[in-house]
Amino acid sequence: MVHLSSVKNDAQVEEPLIPNVKRRSTICLDAEDYGDETFSTSVYGSKFAAEDLPAHEIPEKEMPKEIAYRMIKDDLSLDGNPMLNLASFVTTYMEDEAEKLMTEAFSKNFIDYEEYPQSADIQNRCVSMIARMFNAPTHSDTENSIGTSTIGSSEAIMLGTLAMKKRWQNKRKAEGKDYSRPNIVMNSAVQVCWEKAARYFDVEEKYSYCTDSRYVIDPEEAVNLVDENTIGICAILGTTYTGEYEDVQMINDLLVEKGIDCPIHVDAASGGFVAPFVRPNLIWDFRLEKVVSINVSGHKYGLVYPGVGWVVWRSPEFLPQELVFNINYLGADQSSFTLNFSKGASQIIGQYYQFIRLGKRGYRSIMLNLTRTADYLAEQLTHLGFVIMSATHGKGLPLVAFRLDPDDDHVFDEFALAHNLRERGWVVPAYTMAPHSEKLKLMRVVIREDFSKSRCDSLINDIRLSLEVMKQMDKRTMEKYQEYVD
Repeated sequence: MVHLSSVKNDAQVEEPLIPNVKRRSTICLDAEDYGDETFSTSVYGSKFAAEDLPAHEIPEKEMPKEIAYRMIKDDLSLDGNPMLNLASFVTTYMEDEAEKLMTEAFSKNFIDYEEYPQSADIQNRCVSMIARMFNAPTHSDTENSIGTSTIGSSEAIMLGTLAMKKRWQNKRKAEGKDYSRPNIVMNSAVQVCWEKAARYFDVEEKYSYCTDSRYVIDPEEAVNLVDENTIGICAILGTTYTGEYEDVQMINDLLVEKGIDCPIHVDAASGGFVAPFVRPNLIWDFRLEKVVSINVSGHKYGLVYPGVGWVVWRSPEFLPQELVFNINYLGADQSSFTLNFSKGASQIIGQYYQFIRLGKRGYRSIMLNLTRTADYLAEQLTHLGFVIMSATHGKGLPLVAFRLDPDDDHVFDEFALAHNLRERGWVVPAYTMAPHSEKLKLMRVVIREDFSKSRCDSLINDIRLSLEVMKQMDKRTMEKYQEYVD
């Protein structure tokens, strides 16, 4: 519905909003009642306020800019409040100075390095900062780690998957072996972009499935799934479902111990800007010899508006050169390894602003505050009778995943509670766990930079009130409510 839009046919376009009820004008107005077609009255006194906004065809005539702005602004006012959307990891707050810099760069096409060399250099600075934060090897005089910006972690993961697949294929070709059946090992709780990458690029998915008590990859099981056709293992630094960090170090150590030549790609989309500041001693990055590439989302805990992501490779050895395209039709020789071509420079500039504005101390302060808020919320929800499914005290992402206690025998479930909270303005998602443990229902609150303790208290109070309201419903009333929710 959201991303794939069906184009209505002519008959559907003519259908009234309410079946069999056609709109009729109750007052006949002559054309001169609106004066000429220039904009002179208020927005809501113009003819455009009494007409439907164009939805199916580009209109024949112009609309005054003030009216176009107001009509679209009014339309967008029906969207939810981003600050109350606790389902999303995506940044919803940046300082005015950052927004100003990004606005001033709206017209810059980042891919045009010849025209905007300083923007390109800012990307290079960001790549270097991120690579060093991930402990990329910098001691070699002959090799350098490499990386690039992306639209987000989805594109970064696609690029990482392509690089692993091509490198595996090249190795198999050199050995004179079959290279038609690549596979990748990952947890069943991966974000959907991993499934997309595998299916789009014809890579078989081999899963370490979650259980009713384990929601991360089993390192031993993952390594046992590796065979001669495995292009790599995906390890997640902060799962979407519960925010837990997978044990990258154990996967690495098992591969080394068993002498298995298999690379690891770390999906640090969410945790890449959290773990280095909250758990600096956690070893998950390029300090591990089997980790060859890492992706991270700048628009999550990198604290930039969507969409910007990053991917870094340990060395050029792990990015086959046949995937890199060299072009000169923008006025200079340049290399390109992206799925798209044109993109704005604003988000990259926003990322650089955050790096130099906050520094390591600023990021650490923010991430520690988010972790404290997550622990506080988890403690309060425990007192309300919920079962906490996420890690606390910085052992995972700053989020709280929770579910109703099955021993309490509620007549309502997590989906009904989420719907009741939505009526109060909050977007707190309810969902089922990953395959093989999908009978578990849970909810999740993502703690973002602008989620203060004061706002957290407001959420706790509304959860408490929602529970009280729903507990007062008898079973029959709740069944009707559930039908309405579904």
